[in-house]
Amino acid sequence: MTTAAKGRGKAGSHLGDDLRGAGRLAIDAVSGVTSIVESMHRNISGLAPALGKPRQGPAKGIAGLVYRSVRGVSRLVGHGLDAGLQLAKPLLAGKQPPPLRDAVVAALNGVFGDHLDRSANPLAIPMQFRHGAQALELDAASLSGALPNPGPHLLLMLHGLCMNDRQWRREGHDHGAALAQELGYTPVYLHYNSGRHVAENGRELAALLQQLVDTWPQPLASLTLLGHSMGGLVARSAVHQASAEAHGWTQLLRSMVFLGTPHHGAPLERAGSWADALIGLSPYSAPLIKLGESRSAGIKDLRFGRLIDRQSSQDRHRDTRAMAPLPPAVRCYAIAATRAPAVEQRRRWPGDGLVPVASALGEHRDPRRSLAFPEDHRWIAHECGHFDLLSRADVYARMRDWLAAERSGG
Repeated sequence: MTTAAKGRGKAGSHLGDDLRGAGRLAIDAVSGVTSIVESMHRNISGLAPALGKPRQGPAKGIAGLVYRSVRGVSRLVGHGLDAGLQLAKPLLAGKQPPPLRDAVVAALNGVFGDHLDRSANPLAIPMQFRHGAQALELDAASLSGALPNPGPHLLLMLHGLCMNDRQWRREGHDHGAALAQELGYTPVYLHYNSGRHVAENGRELAALLQQLVDTWPQPLASLTLLGHSMGGLVARSAVHQASAEAHGWTQLLRSMVFLGTPHHGAPLERAGSWADALIGLSPYSAPLIKLGESRSAGIKDLRFGRLIDRQSSQDRHRDTRAMAPLPPAVRCYAIAATRAPAVEQRRRWPGDGLVPVASALGEHRDPRRSLAFPEDHRWIAHECGHFDLLSRADVYARMRDWLAAERSGG
C-alpha cells in the first residue's frame, strides 16, 4: 500500500480531504515556482554565459533572504490550513463523491500523481478494486454483498492515464457490463493513481490481485484482463512481476485484451522530453525545466512504454527499457485505432491521436522488441479516436467474438 493510501479511509476521500489536498498542492506549487524564479534570478544577476551549465546554489544577500522568507511563510500557511481542515473534516464529510469530482482527481493524479503519493497528499488515489464506483472489501462476505452474482469468470478492467473506473462507461456503453450480460463475466474495476511509475502500479496490482483471488466467494475458473491505454501496460507489468514472484493467480489467467495500449510508447511524451532538453541549453531558461519535469513518472513511462523498470536520467532519449514478452499460454489480443478511413494505405495512417497504430499492435522496427500477437488476434478500428475505443460498437463486437470463441474452445 502506498504512503498516501495508508492514511486514508477505505471509503475514499470526501470534501475535507479534497480541500486539504488542494491546499497542500497549492503550497507545493508556490514553493516550486519560488525556486524556479530564484534560479533564474541567480543566473541572470550572475551574468552566466548564454549557453552552458546554470549556476548552482541559492541566491545570495537580500534576494536570498526574500526567497527563503517566501518559502517559509508558504509552509507556515500550509501547515495552518492543513491543521484547520483536519479539525473540520467531520463537518465536511459527505456521501459518495460525484463523477465530476472523480474525473478531476483522476486527472490530477495522472499529471502529478507521483508527487501526491510522495507527499502523502489526501488527493492521491489509493489502489483499490471497485464496482459501481464503490470500493470492494477483500473478504468473501463483502464481495458477495457488493457484486451481483459473482461468478467463476473474473474480468478485471484497467483504465488509462488520467482516468478512473467510472469512465469505462462512455456514451451509455460499458465494455465490462456488456461482457457480463453476454458472456457471463463478473467485471471488477481497478482504480489507481496513474501518475506513479507503471512498474510500481504493476507490483502493487500483482499483490492485490492475489488477495482478490484468495477471497473470491467461489472457485474461479478464469481471469481476463482488459486494459485501455496505460491500463494495458499496468496489466503486463503485473503479470510479469507476479510470474517472477510465483503468485498463484497467474495460473488462472486465460486472456488479456489491450485497447490502444502504447506498448512501444507515445510520441507526445517524447516531444515533451526533447523540449526539456532544448530549454536546458541556456542557464537563463534551464530553471524552467522544472515545469516540464513536474509531469508525473507515469507520463514519462509512456515515452517508450516502460513497464518493469525505471528510467535513469541519462537515458531520457534512448529506449533502454527492460523488455517483457507477452505471457506464454495466455491468449493476448490487441486493438489499435486510427483516424484514417480504411481505404487509405497504412503508411499514411495517423494513429488514434495519442498512440500510433504500430505501438498499439506491439510492432517495433527491432524484431527482438516486437510483441508476438498472432495475426488473427490483432485488429484496427478505422475513423476512431483513442477514447472512442471505449464506446465503439465494432470494437466491442471484436472483443466479444474473440472471448466468446475462447470460452467455447475455438
